[in-house]
Amino acid sequence: MDIETGLERVRALGGQDSWLAVLVTQRGSGEPAASLVNAGVLDHPVTGEPVVAFVARGRTTKLTNLRRNPKATLVFRAGWDWVGVTGPVELVGPDDELAGVDAEALRQLLRDIYHAAGGEHSDLDEYDRAMAEDRRTAVLVRPEHFSSNPPGTDHKEEGE
Repeated sequence: MDIETGLERVRALGGQDSWLAVLVTQRGSGEPAASLVNAGVLDHPVTGEPVVAFVARGRTTKLTNLRRNPKATLVFRAGWDWVGVTGPVELVGPDDELAGVDAEALRQLLRDIYHAAGGEHSDLDEYDRAMAEDRRTAVLVRPEHFSSNPPGTDHKEEGE
């Protein structure tokens, strides 16, 4: 599946289930670690290429894992349809600087990811304050590989 088709599938399935995705990172032991995140598709703040992104609270195991091994998989699903996207990760936050992204650009990036993942907030200044207090970090996954079932197929086994 090419990147454009894969990202179309992410948008289609993500929008059907509150932009929830299972994130898979790698523990120091090499075992997978999974967690649930809200993620969406947007343009990289420096390169402009499309990425799949989510926001992580500072000082979390997922960030520790991603700093050690900057690669992740996100799996989106709706019903029996699913798509996984895997690629290298860039972190952008108070503990992870990215050239070309200053404090103001980070504030806007966190908002952009929130909106791309279906978020709405009545007080964006309060949102910004909470993001800074939690040392939130933008996680940008550059899609390199997609896996999926064929769209519209019912994989439900008899008896389920």
